[in-house]
Amino acid sequence: MIPPRVISLDLDDTLWPVMPVIAAAEIAVLSWLRAHHPRAVAGVDIDGMREMRARIALTHPERCHDMTFLRRRALGEHFAAAGYSHAHADDSPAAHAMEVFLAARNRVEFYGDVRPALERLRSKHRLFAVSNGNADLKRCGIADLFDGHITATNAGAAKPDPRIFAHLLRVAGVEPAEALHIGDDPLADVVGAMRAGLQAVWINREGRAWPDEFAPPPRTVSTLSEIM
Repeated sequence: MIPPRVISLDLDDTLWPVMPVIAAAEIAVLSWLRAHHPRAVAGVDIDGMREMRARIALTHPERCHDMTFLRRRALGEHFAAAGYSHAHADDSPAAHAMEVFLAARNRVEFYGDVRPALERLRSKHRLFAVSNGNADLKRCGIADLFDGHITATNAGAAKPDPRIFAHLLRVAGVEPAEALHIGDDPLADVVGAMRAGLQAVWINREGRAWPDEFAPPPRTVSTLSEIM
């Protein structure tokens, strides 16, 4: 293992717990819709909104990696079903609802080790975020610690697809062996990065068992403070 020139990090469940964030964001957008556009969500609950998003993913498989598209399109479908015209326009109520979701989705609570570790790693390495979701580094308050953010949307593919890691390497201008990826998901982060030729570290904050179907990770840590 050579010293990496670039370190990339997953975001959700690596830098913060994501499920409370998503749950709060879904509640926020449904509450906003009920207050401002009740006709669009008459008889609809959070499970119904999730089902709509799943249907959108099935009907647009070429965009299933793009979580922002799926949520935005699903919101538009609720408005269209309620008889709203221009439901998918950029200035539609659905677009405003999506902004409500994104604002709440980026109110994250970092794990305690995150900011000190990022500041320390930043002093010696170029840092990039590599994420499948739609977190925004600026809104989350850590954009100053990263050189860039590779998303499934701008890469055109989601982890573990090698194309997202190839996009990272192009942007960072390094060879695969010169990059180290850190993340919580065994397949998406560790196996995916290694298949793309990167070094990888599994961050296992919850003491989970590693899946039997994959070869053991080269290194496991429970906090970012253990990295270098």
